[in-house]
Amino acid sequence: MSTMVTTERPPTMVSVFLAAAWRVFKGDLRYYGWLAFLLALIGLGASRYVTQLDRGLITTAMRDQVSWGFYIANFTFLVGIAAAAVLLVIPAYLYQFKPIREIVLFGEMVAIAAVVMCSLFIMVDLGQPARAWHLLPVIGVMNFPSSLFIWDMFALSGYLVINAILVLYALWRLSTGKEYRLAFIFPLIVLSIPWAVSIHTITAFLYNGLPSRPFWNASILAPRFLASAFCSGPALMLIVLQVIRRFSAVEIENRALFKIAELVAYAMGVNVLLLTAEIFKEFYSGSVHMAPIEYLYFGLGEHGRLVPWIWEATAFNLIAFVIFLVPRLRERLLFLNVGAVLIVLGVYVEKGVGLIVPGFIPDTLGEIYEYWPTPSEGLIAAGIWAAGALLFTLMVKFTIPIYTGEIRAGRARVAEPSDRTPGALAASDAETGRT
Repeated sequence: MSTMVTTERPPTMVSVFLAAAWRVFKGDLRYYGWLAFLLALIGLGASRYVTQLDRGLITTAMRDQVSWGFYIANFTFLVGIAAAAVLLVIPAYLYQFKPIREIVLFGEMVAIAAVVMCSLFIMVDLGQPARAWHLLPVIGVMNFPSSLFIWDMFALSGYLVINAILVLYALWRLSTGKEYRLAFIFPLIVLSIPWAVSIHTITAFLYNGLPSRPFWNASILAPRFLASAFCSGPALMLIVLQVIRRFSAVEIENRALFKIAELVAYAMGVNVLLLTAEIFKEFYSGSVHMAPIEYLYFGLGEHGRLVPWIWEATAFNLIAFVIFLVPRLRERLLFLNVGAVLIVLGVYVEKGVGLIVPGFIPDTLGEIYEYWPTPSEGLIAAGIWAAGALLFTLMVKFTIPIYTGEIRAGRARVAEPSDRTPGALAASDAETGRT
C-alpha cells in the first residue's frame, strides 16, 4: 500500500485551542478523582454559603467587636500569592534566565487563580453581596478616589487582566511553535512589576489607614506585606511546579527551582528583619498600644487562643529561613519541599488570623472578644480554595499539550489512503496537530 502526501489544511490556532480544551475532559483515574474531590469541597462550601445568605453573617464568628475574620485573612494571604508572580517575571523576561522563562507561564496562572479567589473571599465577606454592583463604574456609587477598597479593586482587576493577556500571548506563540517576541509584550511586563507591588501595597494601606487600630498603624506594614508575599508565593509555586513535573510531560529543570529558592532566601531575610523591628518597637516602647501584640504572643489574662499558633508559625518561618539560606540544604529537594511547606504555613498564620484578629483586641470599650472561625467559615473558605485549585488545574490541563508541542498549529500531515475515510478525518480534526 503506497503512501501519499495529503494537502489537508494545517490546523489553525483556534482549532488547536479547541483540541486543547477537549483534553481538559480527558485524564486518568487520579485526575478524575482530584476533580471529584475539588467539586465536593466546592459543593460543601456553596451549601454553607447559601445558609449564610439566608441567615446572615451571624453564622460566622464575626461580631461588632471583630468585624473582619477568616475571610479577610485568606484574602490578605492570597493577594500576596498573586503579587509574588513578579518574582518569576523579573528573572524570566528582564534577565532572560531560560530555566525560569520556560515556567513563568505557570506562575502567571497561579496569580490568576489567586486573584479570582481574592474576589470570592471579598464576596462571601459582604453581608449584602447584592450591593456589589456599587463597585461598577458609572452605575455604582464607588466613592472613588476616597475609598481604598475601590483602589484595591482596580489594582486586582488590572493585575488579573495583565496576567491573562501574558498567558494568552504565551499560549498563542507556543501553539505556533515560536518563541515570545519580547518587544511586543515588554511594555506589559514593565507595567506588571509596579502593578504587582501596588496590589499588596494598597492592601496594606487598607489596614494602615485605620488610626483607631494601632496594631496596623506601622509605616513598615506595606514592606512587610511585600516581603512575606515574596516568601509564601514562590514557596507555593515550588510545590506546584514539582507536582506539574511529576504528573505531566512538562520538563522543569532543578536549576529553575533552586534559583526561585535563592530568591526566597533573600525575601525571607528581609521578612524576618522587618518582623523583628516591629516586635522590638512594640515591646521595648511599652506603650498602651502594645496590647494587641501582647495578646498575640503571650495572651492577655485568660485570653490566649492565638498564642500557640503564632509561636508555631514563627518557628516554621525561622526553620525555613535556615533551610533556604544554606545552599546545600535548599538544593536538596527533600529539604527544599519541607522549607516551602513551612513557609506557606508560617506566613499563612502570621499574615492571616495573626494579623487580623489582634487588630481588634481590645475593642473600643476595652473588652476582649476572642474570635475563632466557625465550621461554616471553614467550609466556605475550603470551597473557595477548591475553586481556585480547580481553575488552576483546568488551566494547566489546557496548557500542557500546547506547551509540550503535542498540539500545534501549522503542521502538515503524511497519511495513508485509508486515512481518508470520513471517520478517520473526524478523528484527525479532533486531534489537531498530531502526526
